[in-house]
Amino acid sequence: MFTRDMEQRKSERNFKMGELYRKIKEYVQEDYYPYHMPGHKRNLLGSTALPVAEIDITEIDGFDNLHNATQVLKRLQDKAASVYGAEESFYLVNGSTSGILSAVSAALPAGGKLLMARGCHKSAYHAVYLRDLEVKYLWSGENEDYGCNLAVTPQQVEQALLEDGGIQAVFIVSPTYEGMVADVAAIARVVHKRGIPLIVDEAHGAHFGFHPAWPENSCRLGADLVVHSLHKTLPSMTQTAILHVNGELINRDRLKRFLQIYQSSSPSYVLMASMEDAIEITSLRAEELFDAFLRQWNNMLRKLDGCKWIKILQEESMDIGKLVIRDSSGVFSGQQLYRLLQDRFHLQMEMAAGSYVLAMFTIGDKEEAYERMTKALLEIDRECGKKAEAASFGNKKHKTDAIYRNVRLSTKQRIPLKQAWDCETIEVALEESPQHIAGEFIYLYPPGIPLIVPGEEFTEEISLLIKRDIDMGCNVQGVINHNGRFYVKVVDKRA
Repeated sequence: MFTRDMEQRKSERNFKMGELYRKIKEYVQEDYYPYHMPGHKRNLLGSTALPVAEIDITEIDGFDNLHNATQVLKRLQDKAASVYGAEESFYLVNGSTSGILSAVSAALPAGGKLLMARGCHKSAYHAVYLRDLEVKYLWSGENEDYGCNLAVTPQQVEQALLEDGGIQAVFIVSPTYEGMVADVAAIARVVHKRGIPLIVDEAHGAHFGFHPAWPENSCRLGADLVVHSLHKTLPSMTQTAILHVNGELINRDRLKRFLQIYQSSSPSYVLMASMEDAIEITSLRAEELFDAFLRQWNNMLRKLDGCKWIKILQEESMDIGKLVIRDSSGVFSGQQLYRLLQDRFHLQMEMAAGSYVLAMFTIGDKEEAYERMTKALLEIDRECGKKAEAASFGNKKHKTDAIYRNVRLSTKQRIPLKQAWDCETIEVALEESPQHIAGEFIYLYPPGIPLIVPGEEFTEEISLLIKRDIDMGCNVQGVINHNGRFYVKVVDKRA
């Protein structure tokens, strides 16, 4: 322990304070009085931490402007581009959402046609709505045991492009929320043969490319636009992200215009300083941090191999750090596992789905994280065994798994998303929704991937899936509760 602490202190001495943070600290130690925003005037009046308030400034002299960067912020973004292998990179202070909105808006004209993975985050659908795009979906398929999305394949992309020559851009997610990684290089080759851009939502892969045990990041694999959420997997503050651009298929001026539209005109210097530090320290200490991550991760998996009932999702192309856990005995649903880990072991999971829970590990986790998770899952596995034997469950699957796997194949887009979301709506009982057209998104949050999109037709399978998720206590958004009876918004056919 002493040796490891000494090595860490030595590494931290080699890490230079970020240029932006250092510049702000030097400035606030002088006697300039702030007759400008923000309103706290660098004084602690509420419960906000004073060190944060002290460096919370605005676009004053010498501190550049994110939307027209020529000085310090230009240097920091150029450095980020160099680290990730991009031609140009842009700090995002409104999270990956603003990057996805900007990327889609810049890649296609209003009313254009987009080929998009159906398992995208809701922000991609919002971009479709705002730009009135026509969408063709990529159905990636699902893991049969877990019910989670697989990554889109090059063959699926190529087939979709062969079927529709009018597609003007392709949008995929890699890694998926559960960590499935696509063959981005092959997909990029397929897409570029048509002379159109590839957008990759790599929000959960900001750590890619720093260590050979992890996949390369999509900037270096040929994608034209790549979005990274720094706060998801790197030591950066919430709401920090970055957008990278490569090649000649994207009009850079157009992209910058949309970045200004979808982001605050008063970007947070606290967040930007956090981004610089996260990229800098991850680059400087990559081998040390990721080696430790990999060692502890593999050690945890070796111990969990002894479980009889608790299963960990392991695919050939999968992100290290996404621990997807299910109970194969059928004793515990995903939501029950979530509550058990939270209530008994005080382990807060990232999310719960019908049959599994997801825990995220990053370079920020210490040994305690792995030890506590291992101990908890080994104990739950023993409990599953006792309850399964008592109830003669065997390897019983949840009855709703089949419904979950078939639901996406049953969705049909009846009217365009924008038209449907702008329509007058009425409320109908969930059980009466089949054959009605959705007037609102319905999704679990997290992850924010729609179960149904405005303009799609409700089916019996979708209705049952939504009801199941509600009954299991999942956070289902877009459903209205009237005294214990659940309603959904559908397009008013009379309007």
